[in-house]
Amino acid sequence: MTDSELVSLALEMRNKAYVPYSKFQVGAALLCKDGQVFTGCNVENGSFGATICAERTAAVSAVAAGSRKFSVIAIASSGDGFCYPCGVCRQFLSEFGTELRVLCGRADGEWIETDISALFPSAFRL
Repeated sequence: MTDSELVSLALEMRNKAYVPYSKFQVGAALLCKDGQVFTGCNVENGSFGATICAERTAAVSAVAAGSRKFSVIAIASSGDGFCYPCGVCRQFLSEFGTELRVLCGRADGEWIETDISALFPSAFRL
């Protein structure tokens, strides 16, 4: 799967987001090293701490299916700027390796590339 296709999937997933409070839709598409792709969207909750981000939704789906080796994640939102993972997602994704490429998408389909180690250089490790 190409980076462009992954970003397109993330853009599609925004439409499935459940965001009655913020109205800020986020979609994610996660490519695993074995070629499988898992998608996710953000799901808000009236108890804001129970809200889950698109990135973690995709990663949890991958883990539930037995995949734990991630290659690239694309993230896109309904906002005007590039969509970066929040701090919790940066920590969560770093659990599975700091070499993960991150495609930060924009609503118009453009994206920039970085990686988890650049976004989160001091990840907590046990």
